[in-house]
Amino acid sequence: MSDEAYVKLREFLDTFPLGLPATPSGVEIKILKKLFTEEEARVAVLLSPSPEEVSQIAERSGVDEKYLAEMLDKMSRKGLVFRIRREGKTLYNAAPFMIGLYEYSVKKIDEELARLFKEYYETVYVDEMGASNVPGFKVLPIEERISADTVLLPYLKLKELIRNARVVAVTDCICRKEARLNGEGCDYPLETCLSFGVAAEYYIENGMGNEISVEEAIRIIEEADEAGLVHASVNAKHLSNVCNCCPCCCASLKGITKRGYEVHKYINAIFKSVIDQDACIGCGTCVERCPVNAITLEEAASVNEEKCLGCGLCATTCPVNAISLKLRESWKEPYNRVAELGIAILDGKRKNRSTR
Repeated sequence: MSDEAYVKLREFLDTFPLGLPATPSGVEIKILKKLFTEEEARVAVLLSPSPEEVSQIAERSGVDEKYLAEMLDKMSRKGLVFRIRREGKTLYNAAPFMIGLYEYSVKKIDEELARLFKEYYETVYVDEMGASNVPGFKVLPIEERISADTVLLPYLKLKELIRNARVVAVTDCICRKEARLNGEGCDYPLETCLSFGVAAEYYIENGMGNEISVEEAIRIIEEADEAGLVHASVNAKHLSNVCNCCPCCCASLKGITKRGYEVHKYINAIFKSVIDQDACIGCGTCVERCPVNAITLEEAASVNEEKCLGCGLCATTCPVNAISLKLRESWKEPYNRVAELGIAILDGKRKNRSTR
């Protein structure tokens, strides 16, 4: 099998905000070969990041429209390209490696693919995810523990955002599934990955996830919170997904917990935990609960704001309600749209590379 089509596909995918950098071992080519046939690899590079009708792709590429329609439908069902149905039209766009090809492999990942994903992440991808210093994800805590005097903008109200969702889907966490296949899994719940709107429709239509009600989604969030999972979503105001992340398997949190990288490289920590020193009884529950070891205990507990995710997991289990969440003094708004986030990540990567 020739590598030409896969090399071109890798180069194409590397132009996305979270790219697909080459490695000395070529593990990324092995991943692409596992996911794509050679024919599919040649078709994938014809797409753009923006949704288009098949006729537009065919006209631009000079490839037969009927052939493209058949290939793109088949590829979308395999999680190799993204498909949107809008106002009676079907549109396709290229799927980046993340969020995209990696997550869409949730139902087909096996031990070989899990091993390749792990090797690629540890070789280059943990650094690729933080290369721009623009966090790709934001953390949204459940509202109950946010300080009562905090005025929340609509895009910061997690449960309200979920209640307003047009359609919701749930599937397994690909990060924890990969870890378990590599013999390194944790005991955190598996079916916790939520998607909304067009993303949810894509998961449902292609058998990657199950449609659930808003009430079920809220229940999953509450149970995830109780289990100690961090509610992370793409760092944009529009809610497209909620990954309930563990510190041991999550691709973003592992950079913080296992590599010691700064929180801001991966996570927009909008909130911070504040401990009432007079009310604290020094029980240490919050220390055990914190997923990133941001809390220490002497006579009373104290928070390292630089490490704090603002996830609120400490607040939801404090037996004397001594912990609340507040907006950081210099918190940064999520981007208006995912496309704006992508542009910021690309600009950040260029700036960082030019200063090396």
